[in-house]
Amino acid sequence: MEVKIESSWKKALAGEFEKQYFAELREFVRKEYLGATVYPPAKHIFRAFELCPLGKVRVVILGQDPYHGKGQAHGLSFSVPENVSVPPSLQNIYKEIKSDLGIPVRGEGNLARWAGQGVLLLNATLTVRAGSPGSHQHKGWEQFTDAVIEKLSRDKERLVFLLWGKYAQEKGRIIDRAKHCVLVAAHPSPYSAASGFFGCKHFSKTNEYLKSIGEKPIEW
Repeated sequence: MEVKIESSWKKALAGEFEKQYFAELREFVRKEYLGATVYPPAKHIFRAFELCPLGKVRVVILGQDPYHGKGQAHGLSFSVPENVSVPPSLQNIYKEIKSDLGIPVRGEGNLARWAGQGVLLLNATLTVRAGSPGSHQHKGWEQFTDAVIEKLSRDKERLVFLLWGKYAQEKGRIIDRAKHCVLVAAHPSPYSAASGFFGCKHFSKTNEYLKSIGEKPIEW
């Protein structure tokens, strides 16, 4: 079965698609979609890559699982489609943007506009069973997304990686700090945002770094 992913990523990750773990992952995911309710919709599994081709990546925001509630996940970390209530973590992200940059809190949670500016909104695991967080962990997705991060770290220069929470920070250990700007903070979840996410100023720091290397800032 052919992997339907944006062409520049397909070429860059061709070696991963030939590996045994990915064949097993693909078969697992296929059976899950046939036998259960799985998010995001199958056509959106690789949407982060579709909206942010390899050559356009400037910033990477790492998430963990897709949202597991009905209608929430659409292939972008922390993001939800229009007309879906903004989840608590994203509400806190918006609060920090307002505090940091003075931008009013938005009432909708679709971050596709970030992706279009070169922000790769990457979850570590790209699928999840409805109502069952973590259900598709340890099936191969983490190995695949590690390969994505390693590819970005090795083959590109001067990216900004935003690592929020212990999980993202552990996953980001493979990033070459000598080549890239890596910003770390607590996770924006209501359980941890007050422990170091609020006040991190990652959005202004990202834009300051981008401007310092001659890049356009992100319109958060």
